[in-house]
Amino acid sequence: MRAAVLESVPGDLVIDELAIDNPGPREILLRTEACGLCHSDLHVMLGDLPGQVPCVLGHEACGVVEAIGSDVTTHAVGDRVVTCLNTFCSNCRECRSGRSWLCTERRNLNRGPGTAPALTRTSDGARVNQMAGLSAFAEMMLVHEHSAVKVSADVPADKAALLGCAVITGVGSVFNAAKVKAGSTVAVIGAGGIGCNIIQGAKLAGAERVIAVDLHPEKLELAKTFGATDVVNASDGDAVGDVVEMTKGGVDYSFEAIGLAPTVQQAIGMLRVGQTAYMVGVPPVGRGLEIPAGMMVLTGRGVQGVFMGSNHFPTDIPMLANLYLDGRLKLDELVDEQITLDQVNEGYERMKTGTAARSVIMF
Repeated sequence: MRAAVLESVPGDLVIDELAIDNPGPREILLRTEACGLCHSDLHVMLGDLPGQVPCVLGHEACGVVEAIGSDVTTHAVGDRVVTCLNTFCSNCRECRSGRSWLCTERRNLNRGPGTAPALTRTSDGARVNQMAGLSAFAEMMLVHEHSAVKVSADVPADKAALLGCAVITGVGSVFNAAKVKAGSTVAVIGAGGIGCNIIQGAKLAGAERVIAVDLHPEKLELAKTFGATDVVNASDGDAVGDVVEMTKGGVDYSFEAIGLAPTVQQAIGMLRVGQTAYMVGVPPVGRGLEIPAGMMVLTGRGVQGVFMGSNHFPTDIPMLANLYLDGRLKLDELVDEQITLDQVNEGYERMKTGTAARSVIMF
């Protein structure tokens, strides 16, 4: 099969011919239909997040089950599935306590050092690593059965793929982590793919006012499409002061969807007293965060990290798919362009400009 391989960091992706193994116990073989370009993969390419090269990136994907291994109980050949990097074991303390998105045994479920490789180069037989046990920038995927969930074939592939990361992270942060209440006020810093889904999640939750904050006018216009009632261009001045003034004291919930310390601090500053800022964007490894400790204590403000929308994707993703089919969840507007595997580097170059919603590779 053809796949986009990251050979060195920092670096671009190289299209190569790989062999993919047969499914083992609890594994399924997928024919990839579509995969979205996510910022997390770009962070790995730039060296801001760890990745063991050579590896195949890509995790926001949709595909069809081609074969199943022994002991697979949740999938059948022909199923349309969406993948999610929140593979779970069902047995660790976090899984048993209902927090499968924080599964502590996740890495042990995927093929790593000491196991037969899932992917090898056809030219020399060398091992090629998988990202998060998925590696969706490829024509086929070999994944654990707890890395995918069946969805309706009525959802177009390019839209279904986005459910597994951008949508579940954004909407899940609202519903699962913050539990936004109807009639509340919300600020969202960063109006990219994740941010727009936080915005539409807040709208679905019944928030009265949703304020989008970004540097790019194009993204702010997109944010209005997803339900932002107000927009603030952070390049025009004091974004924190603008939000506090607009809401007469601050918002009930704030979300940071970029992954930068200064914008996390802004998210804290936009809150009214006694409320919590939610860190959804993934910061580069090793970066710290300074927070005004005294102010946090005296005003009762808090900060909480949110990983992948605190999701239980086997139930959350089908629910989101049904919301789309009912016309209540916007997915069509998230797709900025469809591209081929050979155009993956061009797609990431456009992402660096900060203007694209989502580019989706179609196979």
